Amino acid sequence: MSSSTESLYLRDLGGLLKEMALRAKKEALSASEADRGFALGRLMAMHEVISLMQQQADAFGLDVKDIGLEEISPEQDLV
Repeated sequence: MSSSTESLYLRDLGGLLKEMALRAKKEALSASEADRGFALGRLMAMHEVISLMQQQADAFGLDVKDIGLEEISPEQDLV
């Protein structure tokens, strides 16, 4: 992917979302009983977002590295 504003935006956004998703997983694992439902819901949402972005990248012929979502697998890292 070129270094256009759009590609830089996608790479930065993907990296930020990856960080958020991994933090959501940590928070879900350490949440109290009272907060567990919210934390798990947030984790499920992040799972869907990361998964959708990776599927769309594939559909558009983009490498997940180009959108900052390499080294994360929703099915392994976000369940």
